Amino acid sequence: MTQIKANMAGNVWKIVVSKGDTVTEDQDVVILESMKMEIPIAADEEGIVKELSVNEGDFVNEGDVLVIIE
Repeated sequence: MTQIKANMAGNVWKIVVSKGDTVTEDQDVVILESMKMEIPIAADEEGIVKELSVNEGDFVNEGDVLVIIE
């Protein structure tokens, strides 16, 4: 099981995947917004989205879990 974490603080602007989706390595899963910039967060490895830990509009800190892939 892999946890995809925020690499910086910001707002969850868009969630690109849904629970049960198959993702590939380096595929964008969440887009954060910070200081008027969009920062894509990509999967570290391929797998199936088991859990979305955030919702669009949520504020996250660096290190917060965004998505869990198995």
